[in-house]
Amino acid sequence: QVQLVESGGGLVQAGGSLRLSCEVSGDIRSVLVMGWHRQAPGTERELVARIFNDGRTEYADSVKGRFTLSRGNAKNTLYLQMNSPKPEDTAVYYCHLRSWGSGSDYWGQGTQVTVSS
Repeated sequence: QVQLVESGGGLVQAGGSLRLSCEVSGDIRSVLVMGWHRQAPGTERELVARIFNDGRTEYADSVKGRFTLSRGNAKNTLYLQMNSPKPEDTAVYYCHLRSWGSGSDYWGQGTQVTVSS
């Protein structure tokens, strides 16, 4: 069973910084893509940033230049460094993984990020 556990969310002032972590456990033979998505109340879940197995990264236009995605040395941890967050970044942030072979999607339980003005 694959599990994704997020941590690091909380309350942060606009212009500050926050780092989210996602730890992956379980039997993952190969990963196609890992990333962060977010969902604010009354909106659909949207992509924030993701990294593919070849190292390519993609960022939503709204976070480019402010958020940075990285992986731990053991490749089972994914980080999202959030610099200069804005109140509109307030949302529940979800870690996501899609496996290579089966194409199965896995999600974490989500972590709340609240940015105060």
